[in-house]
Amino acid sequence: MARAFLKLIGWRYVFNGLPAAQGVIVGYPHTSNWDFVVMMPVKWAIGLQVQFFAKDSLFRIPVFGRWLRWIGGRPIDRSSPKGVVGEMVNVLKQHKQDGGYLWLALSPEGTRKLTPGWRSGFYQLALGADVPLCLLRIDYAKKEAHFDQFMHLTGDVEADYAHLAKAYAGVCGFHAAQVAPIRPMPPRTTSE
Repeated sequence: MARAFLKLIGWRYVFNGLPAAQGVIVGYPHTSNWDFVVMMPVKWAIGLQVQFFAKDSLFRIPVFGRWLRWIGGRPIDRSSPKGVVGEMVNVLKQHKQDGGYLWLALSPEGTRKLTPGWRSGFYQLALGADVPLCLLRIDYAKKEAHFDQFMHLTGDVEADYAHLAKAYAGVCGFHAAQVAPIRPMPPRTTSE
């Protein structure tokens, strides 16, 4: 059914498997609610067991919140850091130690709005747990989702972001004007 839906809307995907039993999928760019509408059928068509982060307010909506959890959603309060990243690093490490399967998907921007860069959560997760990144490219111009590039972060932020920028070059979001530049989020000023 998911494949039929994707064919109906003209989307295709490239997926040749994952390189490990644990990792982080970085879905970019995230500029619209349509990303979810397209990517969930892609997830189901592939048969990919992935958990994903979504803003906590969505999980408070009756029935919808339960459904989100059922399909792999994990609520996250983006307004206050409560150690979610550190907790998830430990969860990924435990899965590695036990040989369990766990892939987490997230958008590096953390929102659909234009941001001046990427939040650091994905970087801290993958580097801290020593797991690969899957560079999911969501391209609305071509109507394609690519899960075919992977990398291990080195800890050299500048070099890692240069690699990410090269991998995502030319990818077009639903709202092209809201595609965030591929660079670390600049530090907040005291006036923010």
